Amino acid sequence: MSQGKDSRQIGKFEDLVAWQKARLLTKSIYHVTQQTAFAKDYGLCGQIQRAAVSIMSNIAEGYERANPGDFHRFLCIAKASCAEVRSQLYVAYDIGYISETQFDQLMLQAEETGRVVGGLRISVERQWKNTK
Repeated sequence: MSQGKDSRQIGKFEDLVAWQKARLLTKSIYHVTQQTAFAKDYGLCGQIQRAAVSIMSNIAEGYERANPGDFHRFLCIAKASCAEVRSQLYVAYDIGYISETQFDQLMLQAEETGRVVGGLRISVERQWKNTK
């Protein structure tokens, strides 16, 4: 499976830019949810952490299935989890758990992750349709 303009073969899910971006987003989400007020809201804290982890986990699981149809399905789930993170960021911002600067940074990161996952999804879909 190739990615982007560079036609190198991707040997493992860790090589996927989408997974790498999801990993960084997850790290950022965990960092911000360790702040005092946010950390005490076990519901929202756990939910946004799970959504972020879901992005990278679904990319990895879909890739390892070695089937373009399965990979496409898991990328759709990963992209939806990006939207879930974005939605939960609004809640965190609206109730004062994160500053406007943190919100803006995390939102940009989540949007970029979603774009990259979406691009990979389209690429996998094309590959999948060409093998049918």
